[in-house]
Amino acid sequence: MEIIYGFFAPSIIYFLIFILNALLPGRWVRGYINKPGTDEKQRYRLNGLLVLAAVIVIWGLLCGSGLVAWDWLWKVRWYSLAGAVTFGLIFSFAIVVPYPQVRKSFLADFFFGRLENPQFLGGRIDAKMWLYLVGAVMLELNIISFAAHHQIVYGENASPGLFMAAAFLSFFVTEYLFFEEVHLYTYDFLAERVGFKLGWGDLAFYPFFYAIPVWAAAGLPAPRTPLFILVAAGIIFFTGWSLARGANMQKFTFKKNPQKKFLGIKPVTITDGNKSILVSGFWGLSRHINYLGEILMATGIVLSIGYPMLPWPWLYPLYYVALLFPRQWADDKLCAAKYGALWDEYKKMVPWRIIPYIY
Repeated sequence: MEIIYGFFAPSIIYFLIFILNALLPGRWVRGYINKPGTDEKQRYRLNGLLVLAAVIVIWGLLCGSGLVAWDWLWKVRWYSLAGAVTFGLIFSFAIVVPYPQVRKSFLADFFFGRLENPQFLGGRIDAKMWLYLVGAVMLELNIISFAAHHQIVYGENASPGLFMAAAFLSFFVTEYLFFEEVHLYTYDFLAERVGFKLGWGDLAFYPFFYAIPVWAAAGLPAPRTPLFILVAAGIIFFTGWSLARGANMQKFTFKKNPQKKFLGIKPVTITDGNKSILVSGFWGLSRHINYLGEILMATGIVLSIGYPMLPWPWLYPLYYVALLFPRQWADDKLCAAKYGALWDEYKKMVPWRIIPYIY
């Protein structure tokens, strides 16, 4: 029965998130992209942070009452992962197969998707936002359960670094949902469709793979990490967060109000009279300084674990490198097509792709 319950746990949790996302109060906002065939901006209903809080309260009540062990998701982690992988595959087929072909190859359509921005229930559920929400909430539940297992096993000898890594990941989830509207202006909403990459990625990969630093160390004893390493890990993490969040917020502020300063930074642009590119502040450091920030955040999480020679946690920052460097190349092509000679001028002004003075 534990195998069965573990396998179906993600499906049950994802259904609960769907219900809460649809029923809990939310605010309607307009995003950056237009509705297909119109000049009207796409509308979205956002309540991610409230859904996260509700799920955590429900989980806490279940664990506090003794119906579920605090570390139950750790105990069934492999069965739960299998269930999430299966659910993600079913979702990917369901969101791709019934809809008109976009590319010549079905495999390409299946992987990248056919629908650009599907919404359901009169717009109350946006597929992309729901997928990100599901991944974030399931990740948080995994982190809580994995950290609880470590505490149960090691008690007063538990690793402060592991709890620090868990706190960093929880911060990552919470602030992502706090700034939910900002992500409507990012690459995923501008360029990607909903298929296996986004669907399976958010339903199976995101909530389990992102937990891999804590997953790898939850069953290990405290490594007695020196305090200066933990301090350095915290500095690296929050430096990365400042770059990633700062860059995204500056661009968000500029797109909402091109004349408004962000953190005292005046928006300086280059323009051809029709299109404009932001070249000041974070966007004057490199063309994707936010990508560097995400890699640094992941590195800080791994360093706080205190097992630098353990290979599994390092898969997390390596994943960001593998994801974001090719994405930068793809985004560069999109921007070159969109801005033309203006993009060439921007590249001369800001020659660094991701890492200032290095790359």
